[in-house]
Amino acid sequence: MTETEDAAAIRDWWRTGIIDMAPGRIAFRGHPIEDLIGNVSFPQMIWLMVRGDLPSDVQARLFEAALVAGVDHGPQAPSIAAARMAATCGVGLQSAMATGLNMLGDVHGGAGAQCAALLYDFDRLGPDALDTWRAVHGKIIPGFGHRFHKPVDPRAPRLMALVTEAAEAGIVTGRFRDHAAALQDRIGADRGAPIALNIDGATAVIFCELGFDAPLARGLFCLSRSVGLLAHAWEQTQQGGRNKGPMPPRFLPRHDPDA
Repeated sequence: MTETEDAAAIRDWWRTGIIDMAPGRIAFRGHPIEDLIGNVSFPQMIWLMVRGDLPSDVQARLFEAALVAGVDHGPQAPSIAAARMAATCGVGLQSAMATGLNMLGDVHGGAGAQCAALLYDFDRLGPDALDTWRAVHGKIIPGFGHRFHKPVDPRAPRLMALVTEAAEAGIVTGRFRDHAAALQDRIGADRGAPIALNIDGATAVIFCELGFDAPLARGLFCLSRSVGLLAHAWEQTQQGGRNKGPMPPRFLPRHDPDA
């Protein structure tokens, strides 16, 4: 290859429409950084980076509400506990946060994205979507019920009220809110007992109403929970302690040769 061809190959190795950066110039999605600083909120910036456009103020507030609702659920959440334990190992804030973040997967942290996928299937297929989901994934339906918050997850009603306000203002359609209500009724009828929408279901409704692809719901939840990871890692650092395990040292795991 010629020197010119080599230079072109190097420049084309990575291609991005997210940022245009050169000496003295930084622009995100066509917006100079100096125009964004002080003029857009952090949720608006997240939207811009992921979606490529800027949301309206009302869209941004609804989006922000979903992010606020998921920041933390206490040290009984595996990701938060892991971040606090990592902090006692002296690894630094960024490593403690990463330790917790890396625990967010299909089981812990993935229900929002799964529920968003189910809601999109329901939007496309109608009630048959639930039967299809169960046939593939089993009886647990993401976004409904909570092992701690019974009968109601206190975060969900407030988020749904905000969705209703946005629907009445014509900002969102409200149809994913209605899909979630239909699923809630059907699941409750099938199990013979009422079941409530939880935080994962409520945020999934918001992300779907705002047009985010289902897989993005997991990444957005990770952004939200990172705030809690930072807060807990910092609190534990301030409290001190070294090499704290999951339970006090006087309690030992049960030894079971047949485990």
